[in-house]
Amino acid sequence: MRPKLLIWVAILASAGTMLAQNANNQLVQQLKNQPVARVNGNVLTQRELLREMYSIFPYARTHNGFPKSMESDIRAGALKMIEFEELVYQEALRRRMTIAPAKLDSAVADFRKQFSTADEYAAYLASEMSGSEDKLRASIRRSMLIEQILQTEVTSHAPVSPAEAKAYYDKNPDRFRLPESFAFQTISILPPAKATAAQLKDAAKRANDALRQAKNTKTYNDFGLLAEKISDDDFRVNMGDHHSVDRAKIPSMVVETILAMTPGQISGLIQLDQAYCIVRLNSHTQAGMKSFEEVKDSLRKELEKDKTERLRVSLDKKLRAAGKIEEL
Repeated sequence: MRPKLLIWVAILASAGTMLAQNANNQLVQQLKNQPVARVNGNVLTQRELLREMYSIFPYARTHNGFPKSMESDIRAGALKMIEFEELVYQEALRRRMTIAPAKLDSAVADFRKQFSTADEYAAYLASEMSGSEDKLRASIRRSMLIEQILQTEVTSHAPVSPAEAKAYYDKNPDRFRLPESFAFQTISILPPAKATAAQLKDAAKRANDALRQAKNTKTYNDFGLLAEKISDDDFRVNMGDHHSVDRAKIPSMVVETILAMTPGQISGLIQLDQAYCIVRLNSHTQAGMKSFEEVKDSLRKELEKDKTERLRVSLDKKLRAAGKIEEL
């Protein structure tokens, strides 16, 4: 779905300001009135295409263009979007839909508020609207008509009721199953690759010293601060905390050890090949199911997002089937 009008025009305004301030930029020079597609005979231009590309990937404004590996995909997606918007706009005209003058006046006024100065607004008009406020007004009216069709055909049909979400929850239990998991912290002592006998001996000595210090810790924070200080694994930057880990993803030797532990307990040395690990168990969660109450809000949002996209795609297919699109 496209952004709401004010978000959309803010993107447009930002692009216009960028154009005015960077007139010599090679990328900006592509913003010509060269045709890129015809939708039922109406021409879409390179300027419209690039504006949409900026909307999809706004970082291009600060990174001197689009990443080469992504540019073709961004362009293809932007082209499909401006074609879709033109089809939607033409459908609004076919239905003789209108925008109340007062509502359009308000939208134009809100648009102007996106600019911090009169000069910035004037620069935008000059670069994007040939200096014409009437052209700007027509552009905003077009955007509002597009939004009106999308509201009628997509947004109004997208809400998912609690009953629908519950039905989905009941039909897809595997999505909401919780595997058996363990939350724990570690301190690891890792000898270098291809360690010499002396290095392995040193690692064993460090591991035993680490175990002695770990056994003297009393709390999560105590153990975590020690992990930050002496652990060799990457989790040391997070107080050694692995958070909740699926049992199936934990080495069997570690699982065997922590199954015999209670929360807050610290293991002995666990040797994994030539490395050593010390574990503090924080919690053990048995396999189960997330309740519907736990997931209902996020699930409804997810289902509504999916439904919105399906409705948008369906509308796109319907309008394309009835129209004629030529990509140039």
